[in-house]
Amino acid sequence: MRHLVWFRADLRVTDNPALYEATAGGAEVEAIYIDSPGQWQQHGRAPIQRDFLSRNLQALNEQLAHLGISLTVLTVDRFAEVPALLAEWLEERQFDALYANRELGIDERRRDKAVQQALTIPCRVYNGDCVVDHGSLTTRSGDMYKVFTPFAKSWLARVRASGYRFLPVPAAQGEPQSCTPLGLSGERISSEEWPAGEAAAAERLAQFCQSSLRDYGEQRDFPAENGTSSLSPYLALGVLSPNQCLAAMEYELEQLPFSRGEPGFVWLNELIWREFYRHLLVAFPRLSMERAFKPDTEALQWSRDDQGFRAWCEGQTGYPIVDAAMRCLAQTGWMHNRLRMIVASFLTKDLHIDWRRGEAWFMSTLIDGELAANNGGWQWAAGTGADAAPYFRVFNPSTQGERFDTNGDFIRRWVPELAGVPAKVIHAPHDWLDTHHPGHGYPKPIVDHARARLHAIAMFDALKDREPV
Repeated sequence: MRHLVWFRADLRVTDNPALYEATAGGAEVEAIYIDSPGQWQQHGRAPIQRDFLSRNLQALNEQLAHLGISLTVLTVDRFAEVPALLAEWLEERQFDALYANRELGIDERRRDKAVQQALTIPCRVYNGDCVVDHGSLTTRSGDMYKVFTPFAKSWLARVRASGYRFLPVPAAQGEPQSCTPLGLSGERISSEEWPAGEAAAAERLAQFCQSSLRDYGEQRDFPAENGTSSLSPYLALGVLSPNQCLAAMEYELEQLPFSRGEPGFVWLNELIWREFYRHLLVAFPRLSMERAFKPDTEALQWSRDDQGFRAWCEGQTGYPIVDAAMRCLAQTGWMHNRLRMIVASFLTKDLHIDWRRGEAWFMSTLIDGELAANNGGWQWAAGTGADAAPYFRVFNPSTQGERFDTNGDFIRRWVPELAGVPAKVIHAPHDWLDTHHPGHGYPKPIVDHARARLHAIAMFDALKDREPV
């Protein structure tokens, strides 16, 4: 028997269901990765993430070679070309079955359906990216949960009752092979600040669990502190699986935390949020099509303020915490989660700019850009998504800065114009700057928050008398 494993967003050999099942029973196994640079561009994904993908693909190549499995990279411009390419590849080499882990976006699902229709051999597809399989948690009426809290309760009950499946590295298929360097074409920005490969991801996971897991709930909201896991780039490419996260957590704590107040539960809850958004993406394909989760919010009258959007992108809004966050993103390709909520609220509720523009900007700049989480987070902030905050809850950027960067340490790092501003005025520095440093160059606030908040509420109030779109 000859089996072909098609790697996608699952660049690992540990806890990889498709690879594990393909190698069971002594079959001869080869592996491919299909690069679609035109599709990558169409999806607006970041050059820094493409570089990280390329480096992790090479790390996977070396791991597979150690297991006696060859990895070939094939290239087509778009997903539409994949079925014919795979059919020819499989026929020429006489494989008996194709193995892959499921991808969730609508374009990927359509591609996979076309592949299955084009092939004459079995296509065996597995859940390789969630602890609990997509679609297996439903309400009593059989529908997907639309609110996080009952979804989380159901998820916790399932894992408490059934546990989770953690697959080991498959046995070697033969003697280690030599492997040639792999590299992807297209625009790339260096991701060298992030170590590539499964071993680096596992090491980072272990360090986080040892040093920060227990204090995660107290430290995670402060961007000047090293209190988050920084694992999202590895999860986004499947270099790390959520089951590995649970296993590391269980190893450190000697048990999984199933209730609030237990050490580690706050981080586990973040992993459940990740799964919630991924389950939603499967249940509601419109989320892959730039559509709001709440159909009535399609009628919102968003601003077309291109100048305001540009100021937001460049970190020139006059709100220090927003500007620091956006400049950090531009320079590093990463942003702290609390800051993502602050800047998303500012774009949608202060500037009244369509959340889709922010979603696309994040995807084009983030090293951890991933459709389900990015879309879910933006729609949550905009008030258009599942389990969204009440539309009248609008983050005050100055208050958020005071609360989570009290002394301004994060702000000073990324907004050098404010380096000498005292902590007591760092979140509203303009009067101090005008007095002590005339001609400082830091912009005045581009919007009055109090007025902007009232306008945002009025936008949503105007929907009440409209019929759903």
